[in-house]
Amino acid sequence: MVATTTEQLTALSATTVVVHPLVLLSVADHHARSVARGSTKRVVGVLLGQDNGRSINVANSFGVPFEEDDKDAKTWFLDHNYVESMFDMFKKVNARERMIGWYHTGPKLRASDLEINELFKGFIARPVMVIVDVRPQTVGIPTDAYFAVEEIKDDGTETRKTFLHAPSAIEAEEAEEIGVEHLLRDIKDSTTTTLATRVSEQLLSLRGLAARLSDVQRYLTDVSDGKVPVNHQIVYFLQDALNLLPDLADPALTTGFASTTNDAQLVVYLSSLLRAVIALHALVDNKATIGRAELEEEGGKEKEKDKEKEKEKDKEKEKAAEGDKEKDSSKMPDAKNT
Repeated sequence: MVATTTEQLTALSATTVVVHPLVLLSVADHHARSVARGSTKRVVGVLLGQDNGRSINVANSFGVPFEEDDKDAKTWFLDHNYVESMFDMFKKVNARERMIGWYHTGPKLRASDLEINELFKGFIARPVMVIVDVRPQTVGIPTDAYFAVEEIKDDGTETRKTFLHAPSAIEAEEAEEIGVEHLLRDIKDSTTTTLATRVSEQLLSLRGLAARLSDVQRYLTDVSDGKVPVNHQIVYFLQDALNLLPDLADPALTTGFASTTNDAQLVVYLSSLLRAVIALHALVDNKATIGRAELEEEGGKEKEKDKEKEKEKDKEKEKAAEGDKEKDSSKMPDAKNT
């Protein structure tokens, strides 16, 4: 069913697509096995799960043979017979998981996505398309969910089909959380500190925000130049986001920001001093421990030398006593002869 009315569009935009980590791992494995490194080729597959109306639970997936011409977007091949046979086998394993849509590794929308989506409408009335970015450049959720809709223009011209973006989230069950924790434990760099990790994550998040802002700027520039038609829903969302920004011209707000920043800087400064003092104390304590160990070692060596000297003296005394005994024994026969 293609959404046309405002109520249907609002309902679709409020639908949350929940993707499980198992799906992300399956898509990444599909891409790694099918696409050569450095290639821009994408892979396509089927999403399985439950459609609960206000939320779509994507719990499983499988890859599909897919080929397309890079030069001609209308030339592509998808084996729908393979889709039917695989789905029949999956139903025997878990009947609760139904076909709810399809995915590809974009990482952006392609010209042939609408035609592929029409193909999947033969299996399900409202397929969801999820783009999974297997090589993300910024920190964030690597999924984007879309529904096919018919865009109604304000000038009364003919409607055209397009994709409506829907919010997506990553959620996991208890068993999946344990598996993800084990994977992260294996790839985590133990040499980096927690503070360094947090700072790097904040930096990557700011870079992602800058990339999103540049996309918004580019869209508004294209709209002002007449290259892209005006989408009032996007404009309303941008207006809501701009209304949430603080008024930096307010002196009270500026003073509050400066006070908060100074407090944070003071905490960082005191933490650095404390860390330096603790490090110096540990260094001095280490030096003292090593010095005591060296003194004890030297004292032990001197004691061993004294013991060796005493042993040598005892040996000399024993030799002298043996010599005296030999002299006495040699004098005894002479005395008898006389």
